[in-house]
Amino acid sequence: MAEPWLRGTLTDVAAVPRAVLHAFELAQEDLVRWCAELSDAELNERPEGLVPVAFHIRHIARSIDRLLSYAEGKRLDESQIAALKGELKADATHDGLFTELAAALERGAVRIRQIDASRLEEARPVGAKLLPTTVGGLLVHVADHTQRHVGQAITTTKIVIARRG
Repeated sequence: MAEPWLRGTLTDVAAVPRAVLHAFELAQEDLVRWCAELSDAELNERPEGLVPVAFHIRHIARSIDRLLSYAEGKRLDESQIAALKGELKADATHDGLFTELAAALERGAVRIRQIDASRLEEARPVGAKLLPTTVGGLLVHVADHTQRHVGQAITTTKIVIARRG
């Protein structure tokens, strides 16, 4: 089957937000395809000192929320900062992790659809240092960032599977 961006879907959404939505669809499909068979222990495993697959999946889910908050002109709240600090915990369960991911992708898609595409050039500060970007820059980054961590999760999954013996 063709990747989401080649399926002719979401044509009611402007090009930049549509690309992000398609990146989210691809992330969901790839993570389920490659990582869903891992056990709880394997999701938390750190082969060769790499961060675990669970970290990448949590980080995808939680960074979507943080990056979209910036795109919406908001600062991070205490719960988002606490969630960030807990991403590397070695306590992930398969069901909890994939439920969190699906919910984050769904909530993120709703939020992205609410962004007015005519505002993509609006300035937005990011982080404690208030680094400069735009709404469009944040949308492109959330897609890129999501895909980067999907690739890392898949690579780590392949190592975990190969080590099964």
